[in-house]
Amino acid sequence: MLVVEPLRERFERELAVVTIPPLTLVERTPATPAPLADIDAAVAEAMRGLDVPRGSIALGVGSRGIARIGTFVAAVVRELRARGADPFIVPAMGSHGASTAQGQVDVLAHLGVTEASAGAPIRATMETVVVATLPNGVPVHVDAIAMTADAIVPLNRIKPHTSFRGEYESGVVKMLAVGFGKQDGARAIHSHGWGGMRATVPAAASALLATGKVPFGIAILENANEEPCRVVGLPGAEMLAREPALLEEAKRNLARLPFEKIDVLVVDRVGKNISGGGADPNVTGRYPSEYISGGPAVTRLVYLAFTDEADGNGNGVGLADVVSAELAARYDPLSTYLNALTTTAAGNARLPMVMPTHELAIKAALRMCPDLAPEEAIVVRISDTLHLNRMWLSPAALRALRDGAGG
Repeated sequence: MLVVEPLRERFERELAVVTIPPLTLVERTPATPAPLADIDAAVAEAMRGLDVPRGSIALGVGSRGIARIGTFVAAVVRELRARGADPFIVPAMGSHGASTAQGQVDVLAHLGVTEASAGAPIRATMETVVVATLPNGVPVHVDAIAMTADAIVPLNRIKPHTSFRGEYESGVVKMLAVGFGKQDGARAIHSHGWGGMRATVPAAASALLATGKVPFGIAILENANEEPCRVVGLPGAEMLAREPALLEEAKRNLARLPFEKIDVLVVDRVGKNISGGGADPNVTGRYPSEYISGGPAVTRLVYLAFTDEADGNGNGVGLADVVSAELAARYDPLSTYLNALTTTAAGNARLPMVMPTHELAIKAALRMCPDLAPEEAIVVRISDTLHLNRMWLSPAALRALRDGAGG
């Protein structure tokens, strides 16, 4: 009589033989610019030479996890008010916050930006005004409330993007083009795919600049520890000319894992407050489009949990090979799919192989590294892609790092 082994028993036996190599905590201090000691003073200095118009100013604040963003917002508000302006805050984050006005206000609150902390009202809407149509047919949407102000000022970090390369990636220019455009604008800008972003982003920003509504922007640069190290005021007339050099500076500052090849990379926490795709592909080496590359070659990528701030938005989870049941239980299909519909990156929204526990997720990743004994695997575990000074390394990873084979 033929006896068929139950599938669950086969599954458990398959992973029971896998041993996770011991992991050692390693801390490193990369050479990088010093963090700002006094954000208020840095903001005042950056804005010293800028022409601040009187009247109402819509200050755009985004959804990225910029360190001490609440302090920056409050400092800019105080400086604007001291110069005779009447500032208010608008969420400038495209479709984030589940594409609702209240959701975007909630995102700001998660990041530490509230009316009380900023000292200014927050006015949120998903309604937009079309200020131009680009030659390629893309309409340029702008937040309807922001357009009622006398002036619009973007406040954003300049950083390499996670899905495309160009002269303008994440920064004040992209905030003008996509962030202020809300969901309708983000969808329109993304409609030509990631390959079209390189041209469409500066073109859309140019259209908003041409309205005369943007006197300047405030750019934040970070060091390798994700700490703000520089603030730059960019006059509207100089924004497009000056941002590319700041992007190159940001790329030089970017923290990276010290490995060219990783067999299993484990990321404890992912979420949109860490990166638009949950984890920064510039760190993981996994990208959602063919228009970008770089970072380590990772054979298997594991995500274990969402940050609380993610609210289950799983944009980018599809780039992983294995996730835990804990993460899958908090995966919110609707908010994730909204992101995919906006960015046209369907692969980002897929849910990978789900393992019952964190341990089994790591074991499954090891089991799926071809022709490799687990004890010889280069395993790297990090808390998230914003914090790379502390990592847990397997013996093989420690040897690669010691021998200089890590990169």
